[in-house]
Amino acid sequence: MSIPVPAFRNGGFVQRQGALAVLVTVVAISLAAFPGFRSADNAGTILVAAAPPMLIALGMTFVIITGGIDLSVGSLYVLGGVVAAWASQWGVVAALAAPLLLCGAIGVLNGILISRTGMAPFIVTLAALLGARGLMRSISDEGSTTYLVRSDVFHELGTGSLLGVGLPVWLAAVLVGAGILVLNRTRFGHAVHAIGGSEDAAALMGLPVRRIKVWVYLLSGLLAGLAGAINAAKLGSGVTVLGSGMELDAIAAVVIGGTLLTGGSGSIAGTVAGVLLLGVIQNLINQVGNVNSNWQQVISGGFLAAVVVAQTTLVRARRS
Repeated sequence: MSIPVPAFRNGGFVQRQGALAVLVTVVAISLAAFPGFRSADNAGTILVAAAPPMLIALGMTFVIITGGIDLSVGSLYVLGGVVAAWASQWGVVAALAAPLLLCGAIGVLNGILISRTGMAPFIVTLAALLGARGLMRSISDEGSTTYLVRSDVFHELGTGSLLGVGLPVWLAAVLVGAGILVLNRTRFGHAVHAIGGSEDAAALMGLPVRRIKVWVYLLSGLLAGLAGAINAAKLGSGVTVLGSGMELDAIAAVVIGGTLLTGGSGSIAGTVAGVLLLGVIQNLINQVGNVNSNWQQVISGGFLAAVVVAQTTLVRARRS
């Protein structure tokens, strides 16, 4: 049975355009108000810093469109970085394969538990968050051991550039492009939308609901592990204190981009706008320079709330 291509409905199109509009507005204001923001080096810094969160948010977009949630990605991110740095002593292939295999396996386990037992994604992935964090601490001797990246080729993957653009940015761009094609142009992507819209209806259409759920959580785990590996390559070590709150940042970026938390509607392009918007906000806070770290969280949270309120107003206006 053919699967209809999801349409822009219920104001979702307006939400996605709203995220892009806010991003363009903030960038325009920043260019006018902060001379340091205008430099090419600063733009490169924003993009390189946004690459790992972009990968995590990409996987989160697929999960949330199905109506699920993945709270484990922050822990998988730091676990992937530690494992990648540890495995880099055997070369770049091992440094990439080890975190992908481990984090992908945890993603598969999440998907199986959610799809086969009917357990709530919140509970399953919260348990995975704790388990992955505990595994990372075990590997790193309670965080006291920091593994250094031993492969120059792997280190270059995080610090090198092509045509003046950092390699992590190129990697994120390629995967985002692939994600857009998969979500919008394949039966799998259409099935992801269908499951989020109505799981019962999707099952009646003959879609393999359980299998697709396993695949989306596998994808989320793989991308979180890859993001951690890229970050380790950039830093030159597997830092153990990262990843706290990354899952909330990813969810925030996806929601800002117009993906509905209830599932059934979403856009990777919107997620890209959401990630970049959060990155620009953080960069602006750094431009100011004298903002206390605690107030940085308050400012970021307040801006996020303002964006969501603005999007809700746009959707209501569209519906009326």
